[in-house]
Amino acid sequence: MGHPRLLIVRHWIPALVAVLVIALESTVFMSANNTSQWLLPVWERLFGPISPQRWSVVHHYIRKSGHFTGYGLVSLCFFHGFRTTLNAVRGLRSLWMRSAVFAIGCTILVASADEFHQAFLPGRGASPWDVALDTCGALVMQLLILAIMPRIHRRPPMSLAESFAK
Repeated sequence: MGHPRLLIVRHWIPALVAVLVIALESTVFMSANNTSQWLLPVWERLFGPISPQRWSVVHHYIRKSGHFTGYGLVSLCFFHGFRTTLNAVRGLRSLWMRSAVFAIGCTILVASADEFHQAFLPGRGASPWDVALDTCGALVMQLLILAIMPRIHRRPPMSLAESFAK
């Protein structure tokens, strides 16, 4: 089966990878100027030419959507880590709620550290609005998780033959 500590560490690998991705995106190479250089050709290939003024607005919304979605995924990874390592003292719902609260807290810490780090990089800036947007992504993800988890948990496990039949 494996050493219990290794099993616990295995459940935290997604959160570690998520934080590493955020750290890599928190560089000068992922500044608005740099992402525009490779996103604009992709946009034009998919949707055709776009004026610089219009692109500025679209690019802004692409980046902000990335914040919302990315930090929602970070929150999901933290939820998984907490859900699999905390003890279910008062039942599964309590475990899920505690895991969700801790996941949101950790996501806020990562988002704040990310913005703090960006304040010291040329071409990047720190914004409390980005932390708020990141937190909203985490909140929405946790609400989705808390809505889905009871349905997943109620479903009886499927045999291998049943899974292929579907």
